Amino acid sequence: MSTQLFDAIDYLAKEKGIDKDILLEALEAALISAYKKNFKSATNVRVELNEETGKMGIFSRKTVVDEVEDTQQELSLEEAKKINPNYQVDDVVEVEVTPKDFGRIAAQAAKQVVTQRVREAERGVIFSEYSDREEDVMTGIIQRKDARFVYVNLGKIEAKLAEAEQMPTEEYYIHDRIKVFVTKVENTSKGPQIYISRSHPGLLKRLFEMEVPEIYDGIVEIKSVAREAGDRSKISVYAPDPEIDPVGSCVGQKGQRVQAIVNELKGEKIDVVEWSEDPTVYVSNALSPSKVVEVLVNEEEKATTVIVPDYQLSLAIGKRGQNARLAAKLTGWKIDIKSESEARDEGLLDEADETYSDNEESLFE
Repeated sequence: MSTQLFDAIDYLAKEKGIDKDILLEALEAALISAYKKNFKSATNVRVELNEETGKMGIFSRKTVVDEVEDTQQELSLEEAKKINPNYQVDDVVEVEVTPKDFGRIAAQAAKQVVTQRVREAERGVIFSEYSDREEDVMTGIIQRKDARFVYVNLGKIEAKLAEAEQMPTEEYYIHDRIKVFVTKVENTSKGPQIYISRSHPGLLKRLFEMEVPEIYDGIVEIKSVAREAGDRSKISVYAPDPEIDPVGSCVGQKGQRVQAIVNELKGEKIDVVEWSEDPTVYVSNALSPSKVVEVLVNEEEKATTVIVPDYQLSLAIGKRGQNARLAAKLTGWKIDIKSESEARDEGLLDEADETYSDNEESLFE
């Protein structure tokens, strides 16, 4: 066995980031398999490898007997005592059985098995590396696409962006760099599989964490995210320190921080609102950019009736009900929106109590 094989194993271990012991174990298994296959041996054998000399030896375990009936399994007491005078009948002796012409056969078998083990070990390394990135954002390059998937190169692996996880308003072009949210990493029989998304609410959350230092440092907390990918999103934030403006921190000077996220999401509109434990305030904020007159709360059913000025009704509901729908997702409260006129007709609003609650902040109308 040439030292070249050991040199190759050293190279593979460093190049692929695979434990050298794993490759040596694979080599031993390959040599044992080749020996048993080509020399019809049913005995237990082991391989002894010498990295310094590049030599190998195959040793068979044989039982010491008075009279040999099976040369593959047994060794005569006379032969055993030549090895060590202390051997007795029924002792087990290791005898070198390395064939003279075994090198060529061993090399062929070793190449095949080691290649397989390298592939398996490499998959394990990749899975270990990417499994830690679940629910995280990664940057990749679009390699190709078909009717079902957009294939994104994430470095050592190609991830699939399924049609259901794509933004409906976004076009995907080969060689474009995009940020994706890793939803799941699985180790399958075909190797590691990474599932990614551009439409997941987690993408928006992670982008804010990356763009806003106050969120990364824990000064500002993201409480909830509601998203209709490619169109509009709402995110509620909170700062335990009353001196900190959570909305302002996320928006940034002249809207620079949130605008960077909008650009990454190809123009998706984003409302940043302040979270409150008071549902009256929280629901009112969540309906931004609409003005709110009053919020009536039903704690038992976790439902609210929101009264807005007549001219703000369509804005509060939003196109195809989107604003109200996102606000309900964001807050976790059912929201029934009524105009002032309708509320007054139903006796829900007294004229003396008609006051505008102007406590929401919106970036895009």
